[in-house]
Amino acid sequence: MAEKPNKKQSNKLARKIVRDNENGARQAILEDLFFDFHRSRRQVYWMNFIRGIFFGIGSALGATLLITLLVWLLGQFADIFPPLADFINHLIETMRHRQ
Repeated sequence: MAEKPNKKQSNKLARKIVRDNENGARQAILEDLFFDFHRSRRQVYWMNFIRGIFFGIGSALGATLLITLLVWLLGQFADIFPPLADFINHLIETMRHRQ
């Protein structure tokens, strides 16, 4: 004779089924939305390529601006903190000699 599952096991199983159904429905909706907007793989690859180009340019530009701002701020505080001034002067001299 088959053993009857207890109430705790059946509740756990019911919650798992509900969770799996919800996840499956979410995945189906996302796939439908994706394929509605992007009919061809070529279009998706082209859009991601362009996005990558702009992301790379933006990252490089952002890093350049951040470093420039940091060096400018260090230059402003060089008079207040003399060891910082020596460090900045050493950096400037090193950069001049490398060119």
